[in-house]
Amino acid sequence: MQDQDKYAEQAAAMDAPQNDKAADPAAAAATPTPTLEEQLAAAQQQIQELQDAFLRAKAETENARRRAQDDIARAHKFAIEGFAEALVPVKDSLEMALQVESPSVESLKEGVEMTLKQLSAAFEKGRLLEVKPEPGEKLDPMKHQAVSMVPAEQASNTVVSVLQKGYMISDRLLRPALVTVAQ
Repeated sequence: MQDQDKYAEQAAAMDAPQNDKAADPAAAAATPTPTLEEQLAAAQQQIQELQDAFLRAKAETENARRRAQDDIARAHKFAIEGFAEALVPVKDSLEMALQVESPSVESLKEGVEMTLKQLSAAFEKGRLLEVKPEPGEKLDPMKHQAVSMVPAEQASNTVVSVLQKGYMISDRLLRPALVTVAQ
């Protein structure tokens, strides 16, 4: 019962200031209500401000989208640049080898070995990894391509020999290793 009285008092207190304003004509005159024209003008001004803000946000979004497209196009265009920089010395070495007047077998072999080291370094820098399974390793269809099955003394579906190495760029297969597998 006391709670009900308390709530009734609070409700009366909240209504009291409103009742005083309605009863007091001076208070009503102090806060004039805007005319319909004034309300319309204020609403139109707010609409104009919101339209301006919308157009600015739309233009900003369009600019960000265009910049992102330009960045993607540049990334596609120059993605190979680092790999190409690593391959240029390999080409230089091959050209120098062809310019030698009378190469010996030993000098050719040494030059090919050095060029292979440069090429391997370029592959490593470009995250181009070899896929060369060991004999006896289980066939992985995601990295290996079996070209034939041969009778062998090892478990079936295991690599017997590698005919051609495969390559991966990071974790993506570029070319599968060509292998023969045990029956």
